[in-house]
Order: sequence, then C-alpha cells, then structure tokens
Amino acid sequence: MMGWMVINWRPVVMGTILQFLLGLFCIRWDIGRSIFDCIGHKVTTFLNYANQGAEFVYGEFLISSGVFAFVVSIFSVLVVLTVIFFFSFMISVLYYLGVMQWVVIKLGWILQVCLGTTVCESVNAAANIFLGQTESPLLIRPYLKKLTLSEMHAIMTSGFATVAGSVLAAYISFGANPAYLITATVMAAPGSLCYSKLFYPETEKSITSSDNIEMEKTTDSSILDAATNGAVTAISLVLGIIANLIAFVSFVAFINGLLGFFGNLVGADDISLELIFGKIFLPLAWIIGVPDQDCDRIGQIIGIKTVVNEFVAYKALGDAISEGVANPDVALHPRSIAICTFAICGFANPSSLGIMIGGLGAMAPERRSAITAVAIRGFIAGTCVCFITASIAGILMADNMFSEMTVNSINNTRRIYMCEEEPQQQPPYLCRHDQVVGHESEGHKLPLRHLCGSTKGEN
Repeated sequence: MMGWMVINWRPVVMGTILQFLLGLFCIRWDIGRSIFDCIGHKVTTFLNYANQGAEFVYGEFLISSGVFAFVVSIFSVLVVLTVIFFFSFMISVLYYLGVMQWVVIKLGWILQVCLGTTVCESVNAAANIFLGQTESPLLIRPYLKKLTLSEMHAIMTSGFATVAGSVLAAYISFGANPAYLITATVMAAPGSLCYSKLFYPETEKSITSSDNIEMEKTTDSSILDAATNGAVTAISLVLGIIANLIAFVSFVAFINGLLGFFGNLVGADDISLELIFGKIFLPLAWIIGVPDQDCDRIGQIIGIKTVVNEFVAYKALGDAISEGVANPDVALHPRSIAICTFAICGFANPSSLGIMIGGLGAMAPERRSAITAVAIRGFIAGTCVCFITASIAGILMADNMFSEMTVNSINNTRRIYMCEEEPQQQPPYLCRHDQVVGHESEGHKLPLRHLCGSTKGEN
C-alpha cells in the first residue's frame, strides 16, 4: 500500500491522457492522419536520397534494376543500411547548427509542463523521438551523475520504448509503414515518462532544474567536420546492426534446430521457437486488439521482438506481408499489421539492454551500480509502453481506415513499382505481372518495375 502512496499521479494521469490525445490526433482525426501520412512519405522520400550514394558506391544496376527485391545477398543489407550513414550525416549537421538542440528543448519543455517531470527526464524523452537510446543521454551527459534513481529509470525506459530515427529506413525496407513508425515514437515519448513513474516513483529530490541545465555542446570545429564525423560515427552502428542480425538470426535457426531434433524424438516435428512464442504471446496479441485469426502469427512476431530484437521482428513481419500478397489465403488483416508495427516499435530487447547499460555506464562510470539496479525494471516498463501504445492505436483505428491499405511501403525503399496496367479493383491491386507490390492505392500507377521481369509499359 505504501508503494501506491508515494506515486506522483500527475505524470501518470497526464502522460496517459497526452498519449491518448496524440494517438487521437495522429490516427483517428483525418487532418492529423493526413499530416502524419504526409510526414511518413516525406521521410521515406528523404531517406531514399541515400540511394544516390548507394548507386555511386555499388553501381546503378544493382540499386536501380530491382535486383535487391528478390536476390538475398550481403549487398541488399548494405543498401538498406546505407541510409543510416546519410541520416547520421544530417543529424550531425543539424546538431552543429543548433537546430536539434532547439527542437529537443522545446519538446522537452512541453513534456515538463504537461507531465511535471524533471527537465532531464523530459529532454531525454523528447530526444528519443529522433535519436537512439545511447545518443539521447549524450544531450544531458553532464547531469547523469546527479540523477536520482527514478530519473535514471525514466532515462532508460524512454530509450527502451522508442527507436532511433537512423534505423527507420531499415524497418521501412522490411515493410513497416513509416507513418505508423513515426506515430508510435511520438506517442511513446509521454508514455515512457508516464509508466516510468508508475514503475519507479520518485522518492528523492532532484538537484537538476531548468535554471541550471545546459545542453552538451558539440566538439566539431566546422559544419564540414560535423558532417564527416556524423557519417563516420554511423559505421559502428551499421556494423553493430549487421553483426546482431547475423548472430541472432543464426541463433534462432540453431535453437529451432535443437527444438526440431528433440521434438522429433517425441513425435513433435513442427516445434519451433516461433511456435512457442506464438502460444505464449497469443493472449497478449488478442488483448491489444489483433483480430482472432492473426493472434498466433502476431504473437510469434512480438515474441521474437521481445526475446531477440526488433530488426528480426520487422523482417518477420515483412515476410508475412509478402506471403500474404503472394497468397491472399494466408494474408494478415491490415489491422493486425498496423497493431504489430506499433507493438514492436521499441528497443526493448536483451541486446539493447546490454547496449543501454554499457552506454550509460561509459558516460557516468560512478553511477554504474545505480544503472544496473534499475535496468531490468526499465526494460520491462519500456516493453509495456510499446504494448500500451499498440493498444491505444488498436482502439483508435477504424476498419474503414484500411480500405486502401495493401502491404505497406516496401516499394519506397526496395523500388518495386506498380504496373501501368489497370490494377484489380480490390486489394492488393495486383496487375497480372506482379507477385509482390508496394503500398500504392487504386489508380496511383507508377512507372513499371515487374518482379517477373516483364518490361511492358515501361517509360
């Protein structure tokens, strides 16, 4: 009972209300939905400018011919991750010019006023909309050693509940809707502060305030220096992503091999990690609003995200979307795809837990014991924020919102285009040549790029 009495209910209540209002604006309100759809398309267009650099490095044929749509190779991974170099380049330039700090401080001020959280918590939560779990705390690095345990918990929860802007392109390339990704990250900012204060109430007095807070200054000597450092800094991120994908996908295959071997001994030939996750997380998928027929498959993807990482989960979601386009009998309901996109949009996974502890520990070595003390609780809180965000999205999504939705915006990054032929009148609007299409509504026909190799109608 004492635990409930020490909770400051203002950030909990206001955070929930603000999260719901943001969802109402972004998802249910036509104007807000149009704005975020527009932002999503603009972000995808912006990130696709990285293809110019990829074409210069890898060659125009490999990038523009659509080879990467159906040839699985290391080059396809590199092309997707090329966007991260471009995004990191731009963020560093904006940071040097002071634009990023200004935006983060203003958003942090709004969160602080609405929720009553401290300035460090608010600024970090706002920064996590754009930056990653280890980049955002850099903005308040001088104050990390002064944070209370509850503030440290809030910093970690915000990191686990959101994703970095630099990896959005990778998720989009797997089939995630960019508008959903942006909406999920924006909604998670107040949600992370709300549930952080519910999981770990503040019992100490914060010694940081808006009167003495200063943003970490850039060490770059010029805008060119900032741009170069931004691109080079992304190397470790890209290598980390590649290493994690290779290691965890291989590990999942290894576990499935073991389960298959032992299952075969007892007559259970079809047992796998995905099957187990599907059964464990099936109730959760149903609770957050996934249609009954898709709960098992969405439960598998949520389980993969929670136990492995979100990259593998988004890849699994993209594979499920593509399978549904090729065979409508096994297609996921658009509501299931949307809710799943929200539910797995966060860094709450075991590998990120290690990254978070290591990153914060390096910035504030004297607080390492405090960091490890609240890490697991922050991980659980961040996971819950993702599921709550998905639940709110499921509540606010009307069925008529999906009338023109097909498989998402895969075409924007993989550059697979619709046929000039008249499309079918029902989703997924396939022409007779197409096997997999991107996310284009009826009548919106782009220059031809058939998966079957046909050149009919190409300009």
